[in-house]
Amino acid sequence: MSSKAPLVLIAAGGTGGHMFPAQALAEALLARGWRVALSTDARGARYAGGFPAKVSREIVKSATFARGGLGAKALVPLQLAAGVMRAVARMVLDRPRVVVGFGGYPSVPALTAAWILRVPRMIHEQNGVLGKVNAFFARRVSKLACGTWPTEGVAEGTAEFTGNPVRAAVLARAGAGYIPPGDYPMDLLVIGGSQGARILSDVVPAAITALPDDMKRNLSVAHQAREEDIARVVAAYEEGGVSAEIAPFFDDIPRRLSECQLVISRAGASSVADISVIGRPAVLVPYKAATANHQAANARMLSRADAAVVFPESQFTPEALQESLHSILTNPKAAERMARAAVSVGRPDATERLVALVEALARKETP
Repeated sequence: MSSKAPLVLIAAGGTGGHMFPAQALAEALLARGWRVALSTDARGARYAGGFPAKVSREIVKSATFARGGLGAKALVPLQLAAGVMRAVARMVLDRPRVVVGFGGYPSVPALTAAWILRVPRMIHEQNGVLGKVNAFFARRVSKLACGTWPTEGVAEGTAEFTGNPVRAAVLARAGAGYIPPGDYPMDLLVIGGSQGARILSDVVPAAITALPDDMKRNLSVAHQAREEDIARVVAAYEEGGVSAEIAPFFDDIPRRLSECQLVISRAGASSVADISVIGRPAVLVPYKAATANHQAANARMLSRADAAVVFPESQFTPEALQESLHSILTNPKAAERMARAAVSVGRPDATERLVALVEALARKETP
Protein backbone atom coordinates (compact mmCIF):
# COMPACT_ATOMS: atom_id res chain seq x y z
CA MET A 1 0.00 0.00 0.00
CA SER A 2 1.34 3.48 -0.86
CA SER A 3 2.75 5.47 2.05
CA LYS A 4 0.81 8.41 0.57
CA ALA A 5 -2.49 6.70 1.35
CA PRO A 6 -4.42 8.49 4.12
CA LEU A 7 -3.70 7.26 7.63
CA VAL A 8 -6.30 6.57 10.31
CA LEU A 9 -5.13 5.97 13.86
CA ILE A 10 -7.42 3.70 15.87
CA ALA A 11 -7.05 3.93 19.64
CA ALA A 12 -8.49 1.13 21.74
CA GLY A 13 -7.69 -1.42 24.36
CA GLY A 14 -8.47 -2.94 27.71
CA THR A 15 -11.03 -5.54 26.66
CA GLY A 16 -12.25 -7.43 23.63
CA GLY A 17 -15.42 -5.33 23.79
CA HIS A 18 -13.38 -2.30 22.74
CA MET A 19 -11.11 -4.15 20.33
CA PHE A 20 -13.68 -6.03 18.24
CA PRO A 21 -15.41 -2.96 16.72
CA ALA A 22 -11.99 -1.37 16.29
CA GLN A 23 -10.86 -4.41 14.31
CA ALA A 24 -14.00 -4.30 12.14
CA LEU A 25 -13.32 -0.66 11.25
CA ALA A 26 -9.66 -1.38 10.55
CA GLU A 27 -10.54 -4.17 8.13
CA ALA A 28 -13.09 -2.02 6.28
CA LEU A 29 -10.75 0.97 5.95
CA LEU A 30 -7.89 -1.20 4.67
CA ALA A 31 -10.23 -2.49 1.97
CA ARG A 32 -10.92 1.12 0.94
CA GLY A 33 -7.23 1.98 0.55
CA TRP A 34 -6.46 3.57 3.90
CA ARG A 35 -3.37 2.97 5.97
CA VAL A 36 -4.34 1.91 9.48
CA ALA A 37 -2.41 2.10 12.75
CA LEU A 38 -3.55 0.77 16.12
CA SER A 39 -2.59 2.66 19.27
CA THR A 40 -2.88 0.66 22.47
CA ASP A 41 -0.90 -0.28 25.55
CA ALA A 42 0.77 -3.58 26.44
CA ARG A 43 -2.45 -4.90 27.98
CA GLY A 44 -4.55 -3.95 24.98
CA ALA A 45 -2.02 -5.52 22.61
CA ARG A 46 -2.99 -8.94 23.97
CA TYR A 47 -6.38 -8.53 22.29
CA ALA A 48 -4.98 -7.37 18.95
CA GLY A 49 -4.14 -10.78 17.48
CA GLY A 50 -7.11 -10.70 15.10
CA PHE A 51 -6.15 -7.41 13.45
CA PRO A 52 -4.87 -7.71 9.86
CA ALA A 53 -1.11 -7.87 9.46
CA LYS A 54 -1.18 -4.60 7.49
CA VAL A 55 -2.27 -2.71 10.61
CA SER A 56 0.81 -1.21 12.27
CA ARG A 57 0.91 -1.30 16.07
CA GLU A 58 1.89 1.61 18.27
CA ILE A 59 2.36 0.55 21.90
CA VAL A 60 2.12 3.57 24.21
CA LYS A 61 2.22 3.89 27.99
CA SER A 62 -1.15 4.14 29.67
CA ALA A 63 -2.58 3.50 33.10
CA THR A 64 -5.81 3.51 35.09
CA PHE A 65 -6.76 4.71 38.54
CA ALA A 66 -9.00 1.64 38.90
CA ARG A 67 -6.23 -0.81 39.80
CA GLY A 68 -3.27 -0.96 42.17
CA GLY A 69 -2.44 0.62 45.50
CA LEU A 70 -1.74 4.25 46.38
CA GLY A 71 1.77 4.06 44.97
CA ALA A 72 0.55 2.76 41.61
CA LYS A 73 -2.20 5.39 41.48
CA ALA A 74 0.32 8.15 42.18
CA LEU A 75 2.27 7.11 39.08
CA VAL A 76 -0.76 7.17 36.76
CA PRO A 77 -0.46 10.86 35.74
CA LEU A 78 3.23 10.39 34.91
CA GLN A 79 2.55 7.26 32.86
CA LEU A 80 -0.27 8.96 30.96
CA ALA A 81 1.89 12.02 30.31
CA ALA A 82 4.67 9.82 28.93
CA GLY A 83 2.17 8.07 26.66
CA VAL A 84 0.78 11.38 25.42
CA MET A 85 4.25 12.76 24.65
CA ARG A 86 5.12 9.66 22.65
CA ALA A 87 1.79 9.81 20.79
CA VAL A 88 2.36 13.48 19.93
CA ALA A 89 5.82 12.70 18.58
CA ARG A 90 4.48 9.91 16.39
CA MET A 91 1.67 12.10 15.03
CA VAL A 92 4.10 14.87 14.14
CA LEU A 93 6.15 12.38 12.10
CA ASP A 94 3.19 10.74 10.37
CA ARG A 95 0.09 12.86 10.82
CA PRO A 96 -3.13 10.84 10.68
CA ARG A 97 -6.11 12.24 8.83
CA VAL A 98 -8.45 11.00 11.57
CA VAL A 99 -8.07 9.47 15.05
CA VAL A 100 -10.82 7.12 16.25
CA GLY A 101 -11.13 6.09 19.89
CA PHE A 102 -13.06 3.03 21.06
CA GLY A 103 -12.76 3.51 24.80
CA GLY A 104 -10.56 2.13 27.53
CA TYR A 105 -7.58 3.85 29.14
CA PRO A 106 -5.24 2.77 26.31
CA SER A 107 -7.10 5.22 24.03
CA VAL A 108 -6.21 8.22 26.23
CA PRO A 109 -2.72 9.04 24.83
CA ALA A 110 -3.77 9.02 21.17
CA LEU A 111 -6.97 11.02 21.73
CA THR A 112 -5.15 13.57 23.88
CA ALA A 113 -2.41 13.95 21.28
CA ALA A 114 -5.03 14.40 18.56
CA TRP A 115 -6.72 17.11 20.63
CA ILE A 116 -3.39 18.90 21.19
CA LEU A 117 -2.49 18.78 17.48
CA ARG A 118 -6.07 19.53 16.33
CA VAL A 119 -6.35 16.32 14.34
CA PRO A 120 -9.97 15.41 13.44
CA ARG A 121 -11.14 12.84 15.97
CA MET A 122 -14.15 10.76 16.93
CA ILE A 123 -15.09 8.16 19.51
CA HIS A 124 -17.35 5.12 19.42
CA GLU A 125 -19.14 3.95 22.55
CA GLN A 126 -20.29 0.32 22.46
CA ASN A 127 -22.47 0.27 25.59
CA GLY A 128 -25.60 2.11 26.67
CA VAL A 129 -23.60 4.18 29.17
CA LEU A 130 -20.60 6.30 28.23
CA GLY A 131 -17.44 4.78 29.68
CA LYS A 132 -15.23 7.04 31.78
CA VAL A 133 -12.72 7.70 29.02
CA ASN A 134 -15.34 8.32 26.36
CA ALA A 135 -17.33 10.55 28.73
CA PHE A 136 -14.21 12.68 29.25
CA PHE A 137 -13.52 13.03 25.52
CA ALA A 138 -17.16 13.39 24.39
CA ARG A 139 -16.91 17.20 24.28
CA ARG A 140 -13.39 17.11 22.87
CA VAL A 141 -14.04 15.19 19.66
CA SER A 142 -15.53 16.08 16.32
CA LYS A 143 -18.03 13.21 16.34
CA LEU A 144 -19.54 10.80 18.86
CA ALA A 145 -20.89 7.48 17.55
CA CYS A 146 -23.03 5.17 19.67
CA GLY A 147 -23.35 1.41 19.32
CA THR A 148 -26.41 1.24 21.59
CA TRP A 149 -29.32 3.65 21.71
CA PRO A 150 -30.28 5.37 23.90
CA THR A 151 -26.88 5.94 25.51
CA GLU A 152 -26.90 7.45 28.99
CA GLY A 153 -25.05 10.72 29.20
CA VAL A 154 -25.59 11.54 25.52
CA ALA A 155 -28.16 14.15 24.51
CA GLU A 156 -30.24 13.39 21.43
CA GLY A 157 -28.91 15.20 18.40
CA THR A 158 -25.32 15.28 19.68
CA ALA A 159 -24.36 11.78 18.55
CA GLU A 160 -25.02 9.33 15.75
CA PHE A 161 -26.44 5.86 16.37
CA THR A 162 -24.22 3.73 14.16
CA GLY A 163 -24.74 0.45 15.98
CA ASN A 164 -22.01 -2.00 16.95
CA PRO A 165 -20.14 -3.88 14.20
CA VAL A 166 -20.94 -7.59 14.13
CA ARG A 167 -19.03 -10.59 12.81
CA ALA A 168 -19.30 -11.68 9.18
CA ALA A 169 -21.10 -14.85 10.27
CA VAL A 170 -23.78 -12.68 11.91
CA LEU A 171 -24.05 -10.38 8.89
CA ALA A 172 -24.60 -13.42 6.67
CA ARG A 173 -27.74 -14.15 8.72
CA ALA A 174 -29.01 -10.58 9.07
CA GLY A 175 -32.82 -10.58 9.21
CA ALA A 176 -32.92 -14.37 8.72
CA GLY A 177 -36.40 -15.80 8.37
CA TYR A 178 -37.97 -16.61 11.73
CA ILE A 179 -39.98 -19.76 12.45
CA PRO A 180 -42.30 -18.89 15.35
CA PRO A 181 -42.89 -21.35 18.21
CA GLY A 182 -45.50 -24.06 17.70
CA ASP A 183 -46.32 -27.71 18.21
CA TYR A 184 -43.13 -28.93 16.56
CA PRO A 185 -39.40 -29.05 17.44
CA MET A 186 -38.15 -25.74 18.87
CA ASP A 187 -34.67 -24.53 19.77
CA LEU A 188 -33.77 -22.42 22.80
CA LEU A 189 -30.36 -20.81 23.07
CA VAL A 190 -28.86 -19.82 26.45
CA ILE A 191 -25.72 -17.69 26.34
CA GLY A 192 -23.88 -15.60 28.92
CA GLY A 193 -20.49 -14.11 29.58
CA SER A 194 -18.18 -16.34 31.59
CA GLN A 195 -18.17 -13.92 34.54
CA GLY A 196 -21.93 -13.87 34.88
CA ALA A 197 -23.05 -17.26 33.59
CA ARG A 198 -23.68 -18.88 36.98
CA ILE A 199 -27.10 -17.31 37.55
CA LEU A 200 -28.23 -18.62 34.16
CA SER A 201 -27.18 -22.12 35.21
CA ASP A 202 -29.01 -21.68 38.51
CA VAL A 203 -32.30 -20.44 37.08
CA VAL A 204 -32.77 -21.47 33.44
CA PRO A 205 -32.79 -25.31 33.77
CA ALA A 206 -35.28 -25.10 36.66
CA ALA A 207 -37.57 -22.83 34.65
CA ILE A 208 -37.44 -24.90 31.47
CA THR A 209 -37.99 -28.22 33.21
CA ALA A 210 -41.05 -26.73 34.95
CA LEU A 211 -42.78 -26.16 31.59
CA PRO A 212 -45.68 -28.50 30.63
CA ASP A 213 -44.62 -31.94 29.37
CA ASP A 214 -46.17 -31.44 25.92
CA MET A 215 -44.00 -28.32 25.45
CA LYS A 216 -40.82 -29.87 26.86
CA ARG A 217 -41.06 -32.74 24.36
CA ASN A 218 -40.61 -30.22 21.56
CA LEU A 219 -37.69 -28.36 23.11
CA SER A 220 -34.01 -28.66 22.33
CA VAL A 221 -31.79 -26.44 24.47
CA ALA A 222 -28.23 -25.27 23.76
CA HIS A 223 -26.85 -23.88 27.02
CA GLN A 224 -23.47 -22.24 27.59
CA ALA A 225 -22.25 -22.94 31.13
CA ARG A 226 -19.02 -22.56 33.04
CA GLU A 227 -16.91 -25.70 33.33
CA GLU A 228 -17.61 -26.01 37.05
CA ASP A 229 -21.39 -25.83 36.46
CA ILE A 230 -21.71 -28.25 33.55
CA ALA A 231 -22.32 -31.43 35.56
CA ARG A 232 -25.20 -30.00 37.56
CA VAL A 233 -26.76 -28.31 34.51
CA VAL A 234 -26.63 -31.58 32.56
CA ALA A 235 -28.22 -33.41 35.51
CA ALA A 236 -30.99 -30.81 35.84
CA TYR A 237 -32.05 -31.10 32.21
CA GLU A 238 -31.84 -34.90 32.24
CA GLU A 239 -33.96 -35.16 35.39
CA GLY A 240 -36.47 -32.74 33.89
CA GLY A 241 -36.77 -34.70 30.65
CA VAL A 242 -35.42 -31.93 28.40
CA SER A 243 -33.06 -32.52 25.48
CA ALA A 244 -30.07 -30.25 26.01
CA GLU A 245 -26.53 -29.67 24.75
CA ILE A 246 -24.27 -28.10 27.38
CA ALA A 247 -20.83 -26.62 26.69
CA PRO A 248 -18.63 -23.83 28.03
CA PHE A 249 -18.44 -22.31 24.57
CA PHE A 250 -20.23 -22.65 21.23
CA ASP A 251 -18.21 -21.56 18.20
CA ASP A 252 -21.31 -21.36 15.99
CA ILE A 253 -23.48 -18.90 17.92
CA PRO A 254 -24.63 -17.05 14.75
CA ARG A 255 -26.06 -20.28 13.29
CA ARG A 256 -27.69 -21.29 16.56
CA LEU A 257 -29.11 -17.81 17.01
CA SER A 258 -30.61 -17.77 13.52
CA GLU A 259 -32.24 -21.18 14.07
CA CYS A 260 -33.67 -20.66 17.56
CA GLN A 261 -37.18 -19.65 18.55
CA LEU A 262 -35.96 -17.79 21.65
CA VAL A 263 -32.64 -16.70 23.18
CA ILE A 264 -31.89 -16.20 26.86
CA SER A 265 -28.82 -14.04 27.30
CA ARG A 266 -26.82 -11.54 29.25
CA ALA A 267 -26.96 -8.02 27.79
CA GLY A 268 -23.41 -7.39 26.63
CA ALA A 269 -23.16 -4.92 23.76
CA SER A 270 -22.05 -7.57 21.26
CA SER A 271 -24.80 -10.00 22.27
CA VAL A 272 -27.48 -7.31 21.94
CA ALA A 273 -26.09 -6.35 18.53
CA ASP A 274 -26.12 -9.97 17.31
CA ILE A 275 -29.70 -10.52 18.53
CA SER A 276 -30.94 -7.33 16.87
CA VAL A 277 -29.17 -7.89 13.54
CA ILE A 278 -30.43 -11.48 13.17
CA GLY A 279 -33.74 -10.63 14.83
CA ARG A 280 -34.85 -13.02 17.57
CA PRO A 281 -37.14 -12.75 20.62
CA ALA A 282 -35.03 -12.52 23.74
CA VAL A 283 -35.04 -12.79 27.49
CA LEU A 284 -32.21 -10.60 28.78
CA VAL A 285 -30.63 -10.73 32.24
CA PRO A 286 -28.24 -7.77 32.62
CA TYR A 287 -25.11 -8.52 34.63
CA LYS A 288 -25.57 -6.36 37.75
CA ALA A 289 -21.82 -6.12 38.43
CA ALA A 290 -21.13 -4.51 35.03
CA THR A 291 -19.49 -1.09 35.34
CA ALA A 292 -22.11 1.65 35.78
CA ASN A 293 -24.76 -1.05 35.29
CA HIS A 294 -24.18 -0.65 31.55
CA GLN A 295 -25.77 -3.99 30.63
CA ALA A 296 -29.13 -2.74 31.95
CA ALA A 297 -28.71 0.26 29.65
CA ASN A 298 -27.77 -2.04 26.75
CA ALA A 299 -30.98 -4.03 27.24
CA ARG A 300 -33.22 -0.96 26.91
CA MET A 301 -32.80 -0.83 23.15
CA LEU A 302 -34.54 -4.18 22.73
CA SER A 303 -36.97 -3.81 25.63
CA ARG A 304 -38.24 -0.42 24.43
CA ALA A 305 -38.83 -1.95 21.01
CA ASP A 306 -40.84 -4.77 22.67
CA ALA A 307 -38.29 -7.25 21.34
CA ALA A 308 -37.13 -8.55 24.72
CA VAL A 309 -38.25 -9.32 28.23
CA VAL A 310 -35.68 -7.95 30.69
CA PHE A 311 -35.13 -9.37 34.18
CA PRO A 312 -33.00 -7.62 36.80
CA GLU A 313 -31.02 -10.30 38.63
CA SER A 314 -33.08 -9.71 41.79
CA GLN A 315 -36.24 -10.72 39.91
CA PHE A 316 -34.75 -13.54 37.86
CA THR A 317 -36.30 -16.61 39.48
CA PRO A 318 -37.29 -19.99 38.00
CA GLU A 319 -40.96 -19.14 38.53
CA ALA A 320 -40.76 -15.75 36.81
CA LEU A 321 -38.75 -17.11 33.89
CA GLN A 322 -41.04 -20.13 33.47
CA GLU A 323 -44.00 -17.76 33.18
CA SER A 324 -42.27 -15.65 30.50
CA LEU A 325 -41.13 -18.68 28.53
CA HIS A 326 -44.61 -20.18 28.56
CA SER A 327 -46.12 -16.86 27.45
CA ILE A 328 -43.75 -16.44 24.49
CA LEU A 329 -43.68 -20.08 23.35
CA THR A 330 -47.46 -20.36 23.32
CA ASN A 331 -48.05 -17.12 21.42
CA PRO A 332 -46.47 -17.39 17.96
CA LYS A 333 -47.85 -14.05 16.75
CA ALA A 334 -46.32 -12.24 19.71
CA ALA A 335 -43.00 -14.04 19.15
CA GLU A 336 -43.04 -12.98 15.50
CA ARG A 337 -43.66 -9.37 16.54
CA MET A 338 -40.70 -9.56 18.91
CA ALA A 339 -38.47 -10.89 16.14
CA ARG A 340 -39.52 -8.08 13.77
CA ALA A 341 -39.04 -5.51 16.51
CA ALA A 342 -35.50 -6.74 17.12
CA VAL A 343 -34.63 -6.34 13.44
CA SER A 344 -36.13 -2.84 13.44
CA VAL A 345 -33.46 -1.58 15.86
CA GLY A 346 -30.57 -3.58 14.41
CA ARG A 347 -27.74 -1.93 12.51
CA PRO A 348 -26.22 -4.53 10.18
CA ASP A 349 -24.40 -1.69 8.41
CA ALA A 350 -22.70 -0.44 11.57
CA THR A 351 -19.19 -0.82 10.14
CA GLU A 352 -20.14 1.07 6.96
CA ARG A 353 -21.67 3.84 9.07
CA LEU A 354 -18.41 4.19 10.98
CA VAL A 355 -16.40 4.24 7.76
CA ALA A 356 -18.67 7.00 6.43
CA LEU A 357 -18.05 9.11 9.55
CA VAL A 358 -14.28 8.64 9.27
CA GLU A 359 -14.24 9.64 5.61
CA ALA A 360 -16.52 12.63 6.24
CA LEU A 361 -14.16 13.86 8.96
CA ALA A 362 -11.18 13.38 6.65
CA ARG A 363 -12.81 15.62 4.05
CA LYS A 364 -13.37 18.46 6.52
CA GLU A 365 -10.85 21.01 7.63
CA THR A 366 -9.04 20.32 10.89
CA PRO A 367 -11.35 21.45 13.72
